[in-house]
Amino acid sequence: MLIASWNVNSLRVRLEHLLDWLKQAEPDVVCLQELKLETDKFPFDEIGDAGYEAAAYGQKTYNGVAILSRLPIEEVIEGFPGEEGQARLIEAVIEGVHIFSVYAPNGQAVDSDKFAYKERFYGALREHLDGIGKPTEPVALCGDFNIAPEACDVWDPEAMKNAIGFHPSEHQWLKHFTDWGLHDSLRLTNDKAGLHSWWDYRGGGFAKDHGLRIDQIWVSDALKPSVRKGWIDLEPRTWEKPSDHTPVLCELDV
Repeated sequence: MLIASWNVNSLRVRLEHLLDWLKQAEPDVVCLQELKLETDKFPFDEIGDAGYEAAAYGQKTYNGVAILSRLPIEEVIEGFPGEEGQARLIEAVIEGVHIFSVYAPNGQAVDSDKFAYKERFYGALREHLDGIGKPTEPVALCGDFNIAPEACDVWDPEAMKNAIGFHPSEHQWLKHFTDWGLHDSLRLTNDKAGLHSWWDYRGGGFAKDHGLRIDQIWVSDALKPSVRKGWIDLEPRTWEKPSDHTPVLCELDV
């Protein structure tokens, strides 16, 4: 099973990019974030013509998540209490694997109300994981988590010190995942530094490779032995009018 996650930063703007990429990469499952459209505006027909079933949970102008699959999608759940009214999580079962598509809050600024919301979101997400079972269950938590896990995941750790996306408090919240029994799938097979999934549009971030790896696919203990490889596909970030994120992928032997 090839699983991908991609913050498309407006599906209306990036639909052709998505369709082209699906044809090129042929993932089995794709988790999308930041749709920026309502569920009834989701392009189910176009996605279906590309060979994918879709479950979408949208919101006007902001947020929005979806799961696309070439395999049957079952047991879809839209949202959870930690969103506080925002469309930030959708989950489903695909071939026995519990798949999440998550769009975590950015946090905006340390000590802001939005940073406090980000903390509540991560705490509620851990409680939600506790509610679905144990890491002996096959779980893949995919999405834009707006936190780079380690120093090797940011372009300049010193410049990013105490900044949003790489703050010590955020690393404590991300620890909820590892404490529960989740593993950063890319780091199970690749320890290379400088692998980024997001670059700011401003200041030529992509050209300078001033990026962060804030998009991840986390797998449970049950799936850890099945991870064959994890990687980041840089090509879509080079296309005209790209998302500021690029797809991250994980291949499972399941």
